[in-house]
Amino acid sequence: MENEKKKSLWKPIAIVSLCLLIVVSTMYAMGVGYKNTPVKQPEAAQSAETVNNAEALSLWNDDAKAKKELIDYVDAVTKEGTKDFIPVEDRIAVFDLDGTLACETDPCYFDHCILYHRVMEDPNYKDRASDFEKEVAAEVKTFMDTGVSAPDSMQRHGKAVASAFSGLTPEQFISYVSDYAKTEAPGYNNMTRAEAFYKPMLEVVDLLEKNGFTVYVVSGTDRFIVRGLVEASPLDLPSNQIIGSDESMVGTGQGDTDGLDYQFDADDQLVMGGEFIIKNLDMNKVTVIQQEIGKQPVLAFGNSGSDFSMAQYAINDNEYPAKAFMLCCDDTERENGNTEKAEKMVASCEENGFTAISMKNDWKTIYGENVTRK
Repeated sequence: MENEKKKSLWKPIAIVSLCLLIVVSTMYAMGVGYKNTPVKQPEAAQSAETVNNAEALSLWNDDAKAKKELIDYVDAVTKEGTKDFIPVEDRIAVFDLDGTLACETDPCYFDHCILYHRVMEDPNYKDRASDFEKEVAAEVKTFMDTGVSAPDSMQRHGKAVASAFSGLTPEQFISYVSDYAKTEAPGYNNMTRAEAFYKPMLEVVDLLEKNGFTVYVVSGTDRFIVRGLVEASPLDLPSNQIIGSDESMVGTGQGDTDGLDYQFDADDQLVMGGEFIIKNLDMNKVTVIQQEIGKQPVLAFGNSGSDFSMAQYAINDNEYPAKAFMLCCDDTERENGNTEKAEKMVASCEENGFTAISMKNDWKTIYGENVTRK
């Protein structure tokens, strides 16, 4: 009789324990209870009942060729059992940042504007800025005022960014950028710099993620500047899916010692090292995609010649159907458009097999109806 009582007690205990084990295992898999945000995983392709691609891209005009082409493509490559089907793990989409996902010139590139602010306006740094940093800041100001860039401006700018933010931890650097990004966009009403993302392109990212694509930003802007900007923006991407230009990082006790001869210890912090490494433009975008993603993209989005290598890499010699889209900034009322450059981009798209996107003709809005140019 005593044994029967014990058995009757153990049965509900075992059931409760099993339920707790299932709950804890589920929480572990989801990353719940951990300080760090779990890595965002690509969404599995959902069924037609839950993902209606025909209703996607609502901020695009219905007659936009690029809209139909992209939706048709996504429908084709996510349909199992067809010749065009792409497995979820190979659905890789790469996006440039400036001029592709976000405003490129207001009055110039975001990373140029933040360097100028750091060197010439920041009361906590401007008195410590080097002569070289001030020279580059002056070149940035000339670019803001005239649109004319200095020779070798990209390399010089990269070096100045690396030195101007030297000594900050990655977290401090990202926080600095995010704070600056929340300031008012100088050329627009009712918008901050962080909000200056193209709403129709955010819809594209959403469409792709809902269909199992993993989206990466592959930018010529410093990697940590992109991370800080995205952190403050409406674009929801984890930091491991953000690729940009790079600078060195060191331990606080490392000094000039080579990394092979130095051991990071408990007293160290990781900080920006002040040395510029690489500008992630043109062919460098191709190599970094292979180095960091390890797979050939099937979709590429850009807006300038510096994105052509990335686009060509995506669409040529690919085992899967692939496409490249290029934004043409032809809207001179809602954006800082340039008709001449836009026409050249359209011609380049026709020549290279890319699909042109017209901001003026394809989009119902750019930043939202309440945002206007000053």
